[in-house]
Amino acid sequence: QVQLVESGGGLVQAGGSLRLSCAASGRTFSTYTMAWFRQAPGKEREFVARISRSGDNTYYTDSVKGRFTISRDNAKNTVFLQMNSLKPEDTAVYICAVPVGSTYRYWGQGTQVTVSS
Repeated sequence: QVQLVESGGGLVQAGGSLRLSCAASGRTFSTYTMAWFRQAPGKEREFVARISRSGDNTYYTDSVKGRFTISRDNAKNTVFLQMNSLKPEDTAVYICAVPVGSTYRYWGQGTQVTVSS
């Protein structure tokens, strides 16, 4: 069982930055691939970024490439999402997740990010 708790969301103007954190329970954090998703009102949940267990490999959806950076600190059981040059269309609840096999099995509750124009 993995518990995930996100923080760092808030209200920011377009062009601004936020840094999200996701703290995970358990002593095997370094064995998990970690990911961020987001869900905007009335829309389906969307993949944002993923990071490998060691942190050496990352992957992003096209709309955030060059603006968002995913990273992790295995000593602190935490994954981060640095978001720069934010746009109103980035407004969503941001949720971290852990896959087991090919399925994302563990999900956090999410943190709200609102970008004003």
